[in-house]
Amino acid sequence: MSAVIQTKNNTKQQAALHDPTWVRTGLIAIALGFIVLFLCLPLGLVLFEAFSKGWTAYWSALTQPDTQAALKLTLLTALVTVPLNTVFGIAAAWAITRFEFKGKSLLTTLIDLPFSVSPVISGVIFVLLFGAQGVFGEWLMAHDVKIIFATPGIILATLFVTFPFVARQLIPLMQEMGNEEEEAALSLGASGWKTFFQITLPNIKWALLYGVLLCNARAMGEFGAVSVVSGHIRGMTNTLPLHVEVSYNDYDVVGAFAGASILAGLAIVTLVLKSLLEWKQSDR
Repeated sequence: MSAVIQTKNNTKQQAALHDPTWVRTGLIAIALGFIVLFLCLPLGLVLFEAFSKGWTAYWSALTQPDTQAALKLTLLTALVTVPLNTVFGIAAAWAITRFEFKGKSLLTTLIDLPFSVSPVISGVIFVLLFGAQGVFGEWLMAHDVKIIFATPGIILATLFVTFPFVARQLIPLMQEMGNEEEEAALSLGASGWKTFFQITLPNIKWALLYGVLLCNARAMGEFGAVSVVSGHIRGMTNTLPLHVEVSYNDYDVVGAFAGASILAGLAIVTLVLKSLLEWKQSDR
């Protein structure tokens, strides 16, 4: 008798888990509607406006000196910030998940700081530190060192807003992994570096690549913090997102949307690679 009652209860629970067809259809329609309205439509409009005057005008906009300079500065910023954040992310994740020390919780909290602080505020902080009237302004001017309204300021601002991405991907994974394999390798005589490259790194490689990918996408698309410290100097301190804004304000529609199409292409590539890495991670 109890078995029959249990079977009926299980049947009721399974039936409750199956939503009516109209509910599932409605939720799917809402999700697809949001994707079309807020993702596909804007991307389509960007490409439409970029090619509105033909391929020749589009290519001419991309080959302008200001556009080329903005693209080079964007790539340079990413090439500097992403490796530095990768090293920091690995070191921070290793320290937090493998050691106990005073201030550990504070370090974990500080890693999340750029997520809670507006990028504009972070840019203002660097101006207050390194600007002409800032804390180190007089010393920098006396030694002819330019940080604000120059490439170093752009790199510092981008470094600040992107440094949590790698660490935040690695910390949960390394906490879940534990350190049994590493301790076993060390007990068998393996060095610290050998243990890291042969045990730890293979286990975290997909999460690491995922964090690097997100970090690179944010570094190349950052606007707020960079806008504050750059000075918007054409051909010198304008990154690609800033160049898009300047071109649009100057009524250069094709130039603005041509630059935006590069950023949109980066976003699409990031989404594709992100999906592949998530699939690899879940498969593992």
